[in-house]
Amino acid sequence: MYLGNQPALSYTSFAKQDFTTSATTSYTLDQPVANANELALFINFVRQEPTTAYTASGTTLTLTSATSASDDMYCVFLGKAVQTVNPPNASVGLSQLTATGTKDATTFLRGDNTFASAGGTNTPNFYVYRNGNQSLSNATTTKIQFNAETYDTASAFDSTTNYRFTPQTSGKYFLTATYFVGGSTADVTEFQTYLYKNGSTVAKNEVDRRTSGNGYNVVGTVNAIVEANGSSDYFEVYARVAGGGTKNIIGNSYETFFQGYKIIE
Repeated sequence: MYLGNQPALSYTSFAKQDFTTSATTSYTLDQPVANANELALFINFVRQEPTTAYTASGTTLTLTSATSASDDMYCVFLGKAVQTVNPPNASVGLSQLTATGTKDATTFLRGDNTFASAGGTNTPNFYVYRNGNQSLSNATTTKIQFNAETYDTASAFDSTTNYRFTPQTSGKYFLTATYFVGGSTADVTEFQTYLYKNGSTVAKNEVDRRTSGNGYNVVGTVNAIVEANGSSDYFEVYARVAGGGTKNIIGNSYETFFQGYKIIE
């Protein structure tokens, strides 16, 4: 009968140190000891008597008589046993692990000996839309003014002045935008949708309808995976619609909107 875990099958060996000898009485041990009785010293394969032939304390080994460069000397650490053993089943808990990070039911142990959260969250994220119609001059590239927010978890979207997304967390983001143009009295011949980063195009979608010659209403969309530095990078959506006369972007939360989220990496 055992109290606690039953001992597992193990193999034990004592640590050994070989010395490079010279004409000296002082040597340094690889392992600290309390006294000479914690190690067995052999010179030319003859065991030496502790405290008589040598003394030891900490990592300092002192011989009574000096060795020569031709001597063979080694020691066995009797106070240090190296054991190979498999821990008994269910005997290792979180307190026995040296890994850094939060150790609980929501984390897992990575190969680099750190705890990390499983999965992740796609934050920051946002959903904004155009409230009220916005006029588009014919064949003129115009920024869409998304002036209403459904959510903006990091307050990173400016919906009052510049109508842009400026994430303050670095990483990769998925961004997508859609707009609806209606109420025109002339055919739309072509239209483009742009995603700008810092004032320059990073994604574009274009539809050319000049050969069909019909259709007053159009839906433009653009999406891309972009990278943000988490400080100064910003993103905007522009539209260009050609086909005679001023047109309107129809404002509501389900036809003209801009949304995005940070990708879990």
